[in-house]
Amino acid sequence: MRVSSWILAATLMGSSGWAMADAMMDAIADLQHGWAKGYYSTPEKQQEAYFDALQTKSHEVTAKFSGRVEALIWEGIITSSHAKFQNKLVAGENAKAARDLLLAAEKIDPNALDGSALTSLGSMYYKVPRIISFGDHTKARSYLERALKVNPNGIDPNFFMAEFLVEKGEKAKAIEYLKRAQAAPARPGREDADAGRRAEIQDLLSQLK
Repeated sequence: MRVSSWILAATLMGSSGWAMADAMMDAIADLQHGWAKGYYSTPEKQQEAYFDALQTKSHEVTAKFSGRVEALIWEGIITSSHAKFQNKLVAGENAKAARDLLLAAEKIDPNALDGSALTSLGSMYYKVPRIISFGDHTKARSYLERALKVNPNGIDPNFFMAEFLVEKGEKAKAIEYLKRAQAAPARPGREDADAGRRAEIQDLLSQLK
């Protein structure tokens, strides 16, 4: 099993290193729950303001734990989500900022958090407009395929690959990936996100059947 650089550093630093590692993971867990609340249970009219505040919080975490891939990933995810709820005239800059954060995370460790940077980049490249932004379906497929190699049974990479395939008109393959996403193991500590994602999976399956 590969030992992360963060765990190795914490081990070498002793108790102070472990305390910092624990603090970072607590901060990441807080961002994860904040994202799930904002994405799945916050009223639509309040989502832009909610994610504006959460993006600021995520940036503070990244600054506090400078260079940590986990913080970069979650700032990227939150920034991307903020862009989704913004006016299209201003969302582009946040989308580009999210992409750059995730690309920076990919350079550090593409496998971190079960390949979450790869998954998020894949989803962004097929969701943002190709004409006025950086959308690229070839890159989207490549990133999602890489994410699935890192985390073949994960709920997120399978769901986003299914969404991508729906957009490409590959309905039968999309259903296969949705069923894999349905069968994905639960993620301890991510019950709120899992519940929301499973509802999305069921909704998309219902639309395709």
